Amino acid sequence: MKQKLKTGLIISMIFLSASTFGQTKGPEAKKITNATRSTKTYLDLMVNVVSTNLNYGGSNSALADYKKSANGIQAGTSFQAGITPGFSIVSELYFMRKGGRLKANNPLTTNESRLRLNTAELPVMARFHVGKFYINAGPSIAYNFSGNREIDHQSTKLSFKNSSEGFKRFDAGIQMGGGFEFPFKQRRIALDIRYNYGLTNISYDKEIHNRALMISVHFSKPWKTNPLARNKR
Repeated sequence: MKQKLKTGLIISMIFLSASTFGQTKGPEAKKITNATRSTKTYLDLMVNVVSTNLNYGGSNSALADYKKSANGIQAGTSFQAGITPGFSIVSELYFMRKGGRLKANNPLTTNESRLRLNTAELPVMARFHVGKFYINAGPSIAYNFSGNREIDHQSTKLSFKNSSEGFKRFDAGIQMGGGFEFPFKQRRIALDIRYNYGLTNISYDKEIHNRALMISVHFSKPWKTNPLARNKR
């Protein structure tokens, strides 16, 4: 419920910002109009808090009442390469901490438990711009380089071998979402909401898939040159 309220609040902020900037007039409005007719290429650093969870496949329904999300961190870079004024390719590379929690008395671990994965992730997305709004979607690949499982406050390192308690190194998924952007002193601020849907079963003996809701604010610097750009003046 808290997650739904947070998402609703962010979406409301987006529409409120759109209404405010839509009323801009005079020279500033002309600048914004000219900006929307050119390609949009930006590079920025990301440091965000994300909400992650796990899906247990066939056992997910039985565990639904015991599942809790886990807050993680996302830190890296994002590069938006403008192809045309209405279309961009976005590639990112970042560290992200994923995982999820289970309450006590659950059917899987009985005791309260938490699973954490430290990953390096690389999504590549197609982004479509409609005024100050955009939507994007695309595949992502990730490499799990470490992790730990905590059961009843006892922590153990995860094994990444093909064994009964082992986990897989590589993960693949789909990211989808959208955002709102506006210029700010020759730069831009973008509010991005995205969902990461893991497609790979990351466990050797169980069915476990990664899920994540990512809400981030990008403060981006324009990229001076982009050989792929096709400006339309």
